[in-house]
Order: sequence, then C-alpha cells, then structure tokens
Amino acid sequence: MNILILGATGFIGSAVAARLVGDGHTVIGLGRNPARARLKQPAIDWRRADLSRMTKPADWDDILKDQHVVVNCAGALQDGLSDDLSATQAEAMLALYSAAKRSSRPLIVQISARTAGAAGDLPFLATKRRADEALAASGLPYLILRPALVLGRNAHGGSALLRALAAFPYVLPLVHADSPVETLSVDDVATAVSRAVSGGIPSDDIDLAAPEVLTLADLVRLHRQWLGLPPARMLALPGWLAKPVTWLADLSGLLGWRSPLRSTALTVMSEGIRSTGDSGFVATSAAATLSANPSGVQDLWFARLYLLKPLVISGLSAFWLLSGVIPLLTLEKTSAHFLPFMPEAAATALTLATCLIDIALAAAVLLRPLAKRALLGMLAVSFAYLASASLLEPALWLDPLGPLVKVLPSILLTLTALATLDER
Repeated sequence: MNILILGATGFIGSAVAARLVGDGHTVIGLGRNPARARLKQPAIDWRRADLSRMTKPADWDDILKDQHVVVNCAGALQDGLSDDLSATQAEAMLALYSAAKRSSRPLIVQISARTAGAAGDLPFLATKRRADEALAASGLPYLILRPALVLGRNAHGGSALLRALAAFPYVLPLVHADSPVETLSVDDVATAVSRAVSGGIPSDDIDLAAPEVLTLADLVRLHRQWLGLPPARMLALPGWLAKPVTWLADLSGLLGWRSPLRSTALTVMSEGIRSTGDSGFVATSAAATLSANPSGVQDLWFARLYLLKPLVISGLSAFWLLSGVIPLLTLEKTSAHFLPFMPEAAATALTLATCLIDIALAAAVLLRPLAKRALLGMLAVSFAYLASASLLEPALWLDPLGPLVKVLPSILLTLTALATLDER
C-alpha cells in the first residue's frame, strides 16, 4: 500500500514508519526538517512540510494522490514560537479530511490521546478532540488510537524527562509522585498501526496501554534501575513548588523551546495518565520495554545532560549579556585599550560595536530558531577576539584570570551547547 505518515520524524512517527516499511509498504514521510531522517531511513520518500501552513484542502491535494492510508503521528504539547496547536492539530486535520473525501478516500489512522478529564480543556487536548470528532463525522474510514505514556529505546518529551529525573543525584525530586501512569512500548503503537493498515483492528476508537498501573514515582525508580544507578530517596514536592519551573518552561516555549516541564504537561500529570477501559489490545509493560532495550553509557549521558542543557543555554546568554553591558557602563575606560592602535573616535565606535554584538548574541541564543546560528556566532567572535588580542596585547595571556583565559571555558561551554542542541 501507499502510506503517508505525518510527523514521521518524531519519536512515534519514526517507529511507525520503520515498521510499515518493514511490512513492505511504500511510505512517504512528512516532516518540517527531514534532512537527517532522510539519511537515517533512506527507504522512505521524505517530504518537507509544515502542517501549520497546510490548513486548506488544496494544500493536501497533491500529496494525497494515490495514497491508501494516512497515519497522523504529528502533534505538539503547547503553543509557542515553534508550534501552533490550532493550526497543526485541528485546522490542518480538517483540511486533510476534506481533501481526502474528494480523492482516494484513504484510511485515516489518528494517533491521539485521552481527551477527557480535568485537563480536557487545555489547548493540547481540545484541539486533538476537535480533530477526532471531525474525523469520526467525516464519513472516511478511520481508526483513532489513544496511547498512554509511550516508552521506547529512544526518548522524547515526557519519556526523556523520566530519564532525566531518574538520573538526579542523591534524591529524586517529584511533583505528583503518586499520580497513576499507564505506559506501553512505542513498538506496540507501531504494531497497532500495522494491524490497522492490514485490517486487523475493526474498532474505530481504542485505548492503548499495558494492564499495569504504576505511580510516577514507581516509573522514575524503574528508569533509575534501568540506567544502572543505585536507589535514591524520593522527595515528594508540593505542587506550588513547580509553578516557578513551569513558568520558566512556558516562557521557553514562547521562545521556541519544547520543554516537557511546561504547564500543560504538569496539568495532565496532576490527574495521571489512564485509559478509559480495557481495549483488548495486548501492550508491553514498562519493565519489559526497558529490559528489552538495555541502557548504555550514552543513555546515562543523555539523562544527566537533559536538564543541564537549558542551564547551559541560559548561562551562555547571561555571560554574553554581561560581557556586552558591563563595558558599555564604562565605555570610555574600555575603549582606552584600543587607543594605542587607533584614534579615540574609532576606539569608541569599535567598543560600542563589539558590545552590541555581544548583547545581540545573548538575545539570539535564547530564540530556538536562531540558537544554532547564535552559538556559531559566539564561537566566531570568541576566536576573533582571541586572535586580535593575542596580536595586539599578547601580555594579557600572562594573567591566569585575565580576559583572554576566561574566554576558553566559554568556548567549551558553547561547543557543549552545540553538541546537545538537536531535539530529535
């Protein structure tokens, strides 16, 4: 069959795509930036597309041509600079359904979520519910799958946060530690989609979850054991302590970063992740999922670096901001360093320009779409600064706490940020 997968570069989408290719289907994968996915999964026909801009039926006509199945694995947690929930999860899907009805009327397999409960009015779940209801009323052949918390060999979002919390030193700080959580393997989701494509799942709306129900604390302990770390004391924190963290995470979302600590995730976790009943689908337990994928040292590195990454980015921003603002406060004194080599006006202009460059880089690195270019800019400015200062005032190297030596750890931190910048 010809199968179109939306969100094929994601955690679930990439596993579903690999399974369907293994089943012998012809797969087209849609993603906003599929360049790396094209290298990793060359058997898939990758297409670059942004669902938030595909909100009219005409936007789908060409890509739906001759497709037998469409699998929607796309989604976002919260509105922000990088995501528009209404456009991506609702308007684009309604446009897809309209286009599908006038084309080959493909089977639509929707990877959704449990949209009822106290968190149901959140934009994340409300937009999914709107798309689910429209799909059910569309007259198209469809299947809605509602997986619980998805675990796998890889990690993203909530599953990545579990690993990061499990790797915390000495204690395991948790909010909503007693919340019930159901899980399943990402391979279970891929199997369900595979069965749906072959006609093996007759139901039109089913929950996917293993029969066991763990608490969040149990799940974090299980991941800590998987990472090969000794047991640690659980520190249950009151919900109000999480508010400053979620506020900062929400702010980072407005800047384009997709933190799993945003308020939407915490609200969902406050009531737990539970299915509505027994679907009859056999799913893999959390312990079995993890034991089938033994951890390596790379998993421990990832877990330990995950929560350090935002601190590294914000620390670099603060460093460059201060390096730009402080000289501005003493512009005359700072520009005096250039007087032996140029006129006073030129020295002042050069000092002002370098300060403004530092401040611009400090702001740009906080914006996710500009972060990589800002980090590369920091490296370029740092090396240019070291080279020019070494030529003009080489004696500065003799001061172990001087301005040149201090640039070196900044360069190393910038390289660390670049190495950990990718999200998937």
